[in-house]
Amino acid sequence: MIVPSIDLMDGNAVQLIGGREKAIDAGDPRPIAESFGVVGEVAVIDLDAALGRGSNEDVIHELLQLAPCRVGGGIRSVETAVRWLDAGARKVILGTAATPEILRELPRDRVIAALDARDDRVVVEGWTKSTGARIEDRIEELRNHVCGFLVTFVEREGRMVGLPEERIRELAKLAAPCRLTVAGGVRAPEDIAVADRAGADTQVGMALYSGAFDLAEGFCAPLRSDRPDGLWPTVVTDEHGTALGLAYSDLESVRTAMETRRGVYHSRSRGGLWTKGDSSGDTQDLLAIDTDCDRDALRFTVRQHGGGFCHLGTRTCFGEDRGLRALEQTLRDRVANAPAGSYTRRLLDDPTLLGSKLAEEAGELFESATPEHAANEAADLLYFAMVAAVQRGTSLAEIERVLDDRSRKLTRRPGNAKPARAETTP
Repeated sequence: MIVPSIDLMDGNAVQLIGGREKAIDAGDPRPIAESFGVVGEVAVIDLDAALGRGSNEDVIHELLQLAPCRVGGGIRSVETAVRWLDAGARKVILGTAATPEILRELPRDRVIAALDARDDRVVVEGWTKSTGARIEDRIEELRNHVCGFLVTFVEREGRMVGLPEERIRELAKLAAPCRLTVAGGVRAPEDIAVADRAGADTQVGMALYSGAFDLAEGFCAPLRSDRPDGLWPTVVTDEHGTALGLAYSDLESVRTAMETRRGVYHSRSRGGLWTKGDSSGDTQDLLAIDTDCDRDALRFTVRQHGGGFCHLGTRTCFGEDRGLRALEQTLRDRVANAPAGSYTRRLLDDPTLLGSKLAEEAGELFESATPEHAANEAADLLYFAMVAAVQRGTSLAEIERVLDDRSRKLTRRPGNAKPARAETTP
């Protein structure tokens, strides 16, 4: 699949030819990251740090809040790699520092080794010096220490001359089970499809920035359909992964969805675009698009507004929500409409009561001795916690995002109890 790239120089997104000549200055990288991030990880490369003449660290920190990013450029130590992973980078890309000694200190599943090669020989120092090593040699040396490789064909970089399919197939097979990403030379969507068939992802810069093709074309290039109408079945889910329903997509609808960041699909009944919510008001914010392993179905992750996705008025086409998602929606309704005298209204109007119940239920969960007792006390605690969270304007999706962000941090706080809390713990 496609991995859009943002190369940074002096705070701007740029594209270079052969790593030297600046061909495009695309300006502010923030809106670019927001646009690119809808299809998955964005490769963010700090060219200034790579060349040893500065850093775009502040800008990258902002980009990490806008899109899932794999970060590279100037990462030459374990400490720097860990700092970026703690900051939220999904993966880090190491070049000359990709040695077994450094890599074994990092989580394998979050490290990509960058191999820049001219005529199949690895080059370093801004692509100016050949090491004499073959790409194959480096892959075999590092394969057990990383989750992926980024191979850049330097002689093709920025020149849009196409990709070497058979060479990619050879390298992808050698790199397995690590995932191979290739860069350099992409000129048309078919190049992305070629690489995908060969078992590799494609990092794309110049072709996107120059307008050779757009993000939707690049993303959809590997897709196929066994339907007579050529449409791609599209599973629509919310932020929690709950299936809201089934729709269908084509290139036009995917492009419009990306451009507008809304739930836009192909209407089989009308034979054209269908933007969810245009008539009902139950709109969708598009958060992400991805494809299944067979490249014949899509998943749209959306934030659903209004009554729901289904034309019958339910939130999903498979019936009502349950569990925490149902509790959240109930509490949202009650924050605005809880009748006087109801228990929820008492909790909302009496912060002291809510605080006492939170402490009480936490203590009872701590003291529970059986699975059944623990489940009951945890349910009570979650109820009061959700009341507090919804009252303060946050959401279950935001809570899950924080948990996901924390799970990616390598540097952990000690987690000791605060003195005032420790004294009152049962």
